[in-house]
Formats: sequence, structure tokens, C-alpha cells
Amino acid sequence: MYIQNKKMIVSEVMLDTNSFPIVTKTTILKAALEKMDDFRLGIACITDNEDQLLGIITDGDVRRKLLSVQKPLSAFFIDDAINQAIKNPITISSDVTLIDAVDLMEKKQVWDLPVVDNDKLIGLLHLHPAVKALLES
Repeated sequence: MYIQNKKMIVSEVMLDTNSFPIVTKTTILKAALEKMDDFRLGIACITDNEDQLLGIITDGDVRRKLLSVQKPLSAFFIDDAINQAIKNPITISSDVTLIDAVDLMEKKQVWDLPVVDNDKLIGLLHLHPAVKALLES
């Protein structure tokens, strides 16, 4: 398949910060999961007061932690989300081409990439809209 628009960039397709869950480092895991459910995405980004990305939590992270943590489930859910987060997630900048972004997602086997410019979280690239945009271009 040939993609005609090789110049489309991440900022043209990314979700804005009102379209995906963002929580603070003191948000408890249960509340973070509820926010993830509200948005119907398997990810939440954790930021500080200046919108700097501190980490991400995904459905898969929670599943893996549940299998490895040796404490009651109720104690797990009241932990701060940052304690269960990936603290150095793979990110992308808004000016990267969409083809390169999707290629990175495939190589790293991730469905979502936080979009970070100047050390601030400005969006989220989700695989489905990215592929759809490439196919429609």
C-alpha cells in the first residue's frame, strides 16, 4: 500500500489534552482507572502542575502489577497512580511525521504515545486515528 501524504505530522492527528485522561501524581490508582474508563482509553498520563509528564499508567501495566504485587487488592487501589506508573515512557514530539510515529509505535509495540513539546504534555497520539488518517490521506 502506498501512502500519498508522507508529510502529515503528529500534531494534525493527536488528541488534545481534553480528549484523554490526565491525572496528578497524588491521584489514587482507583480514581485514575475510573478516569481511564470515562475516556474509553487504556492509558492515563500523569503530570505535575506545569504539565510536565511524570509517567503513564496503562491497562496492561495494571494487569501486570496485579499479578506481581503481594498485597490486598484494596491496598493496591489506594496507592498513588505514580507508584504503579511507567516513569520514563516513550514519547514523541508534535512535529514528527505520522509515518515515523506509527513506525515507532510498531517497533515499541505501543498503542499510544504522549506528545511532549518543550517538556510539556500537549497531546496523545492514539494508534487508531493515526492509521485512519494515513489510510485516508
